[in-house]
Amino acid sequence: MDSSLEAAINEWHASVNDGDPRRAAGAVGDPIVVLGPKGAGPITPAQFAEWVERSGITLIPRSWHPVSERLMVVEEDATWPGSTRPTRVATVFRASGGKVTAALRLPDLRSALELAAVCREMAASE
Repeated sequence: MDSSLEAAINEWHASVNDGDPRRAAGAVGDPIVVLGPKGAGPITPAQFAEWVERSGITLIPRSWHPVSERLMVVEEDATWPGSTRPTRVATVFRASGGKVTAALRLPDLRSALELAAVCREMAASE
């Protein structure tokens, strides 16, 4: 596992789980590409920080699955305000320059690994 990739993902999780919008904005690239239940696309660090503050989500890493030098899938336990128990999800992360530049959250590990494999192959063919 590339230590800079791991460090960027760890900082992303720490900022999200602390609910710290300023730290969250600093943990991501400009733009950051996101995917989640409410849509997909590039957003600014300020928009990401607003989402962190608004959502109240916590994502506790449970397993790490390296895909390439810049891609990692992390299986997580997600909770939101009012959750009675965690929901298992998985996120495809891409990082560059010490910042997370994509966070693509999917409902399960299999889906995330499949998407990460497609992303890896697309990048390799550029």
